[in-house]
Amino acid sequence: MRICIFGAGAVGSHFAVRLALAGHDVSCLMRGPHLEAVRAKGLTLRVGEAVFPAKIRASDDPAALGPQDIVISTLKATSLASLVTGLPPLLREDTAVVFAQNGIPWWYDIGISPDHPDVPDLGFLDASGRLRALVSRERIIGGVIFSSNEVVAPGIIANLSPNRNMLQVGECDDRASARIERLRALLNEASIQSQPVSRIRETIWSKLLTNMSMSVLCLLTGQTARAVRDDPALRDVVPRLLDEANSIAQSFIPDVKRVTRTGPAPDHKPSILQDYELGRAMEIDALVRAPAAFARAAGLSTPMLDLMAALAIQKARDKGLYLG
Repeated sequence: MRICIFGAGAVGSHFAVRLALAGHDVSCLMRGPHLEAVRAKGLTLRVGEAVFPAKIRASDDPAALGPQDIVISTLKATSLASLVTGLPPLLREDTAVVFAQNGIPWWYDIGISPDHPDVPDLGFLDASGRLRALVSRERIIGGVIFSSNEVVAPGIIANLSPNRNMLQVGECDDRASARIERLRALLNEASIQSQPVSRIRETIWSKLLTNMSMSVLCLLTGQTARAVRDDPALRDVVPRLLDEANSIAQSFIPDVKRVTRTGPAPDHKPSILQDYELGRAMEIDALVRAPAAFARAAGLSTPMLDLMAALAIQKARDKGLYLG
């Protein structure tokens, strides 16, 4: 199968290696030193002491890669605008596009079930409306990634979660479909776990619960997720944040599993903190602003999260990394 990873950074490159080694015709859209290294030497995935090299077609020009069976966008929300010009050369009439990103996605209200509570105005996630105009409902596949990776050198990816690498997928209208079954099968065959999910928005909220509380707290403190969880000074703060986050999620998806402070926490800086430290645009809208809009729509009082959101926005603006 012809599969293009659009925006192959750390996690996208990891998935590209796995899919290529499983026998698929994989190509990557990437740029800079990472692109040059992949062109020269291929892409290498490290998992502990194991090393997995793969030859991957890579380019910064979508037209050079041609039409695909599946496009998997692993772009961060801040870079989705590049899809507007980048997607068309990759699309056939039946090409599906998997949107795998953190936070509330731009397509959240498309195909939503009639029993879902009213969704707030999320136009700021696709301010120009160009993604909505370009990508039809029929092409959209929702995706949620659970995998920690980093680019340790151009062309070399380290996986930091060897026992937890998942890409959960589902139709935007939650219907069962043959293409979702095929996609899950090929992901599992490539050692990318993909379990059946009945409602993709429930999975979106499950991950967002951690991102909108713990990850933003990591941003504000500069600590890893494990350090935040284990910090005595934050012992009472974390559960209060999670309580508010759970209340928002359950107002819209009543069956979503509550997240508590117990359980494993990676000794790893979340992507929003990495972006801040590296001076990159930050996913404030998808991870902070959108959940706040859902809270207001549900009439919830979330003082802890409101304070966190204000501080995160100010921190990002002070460094010129957020213009919203």
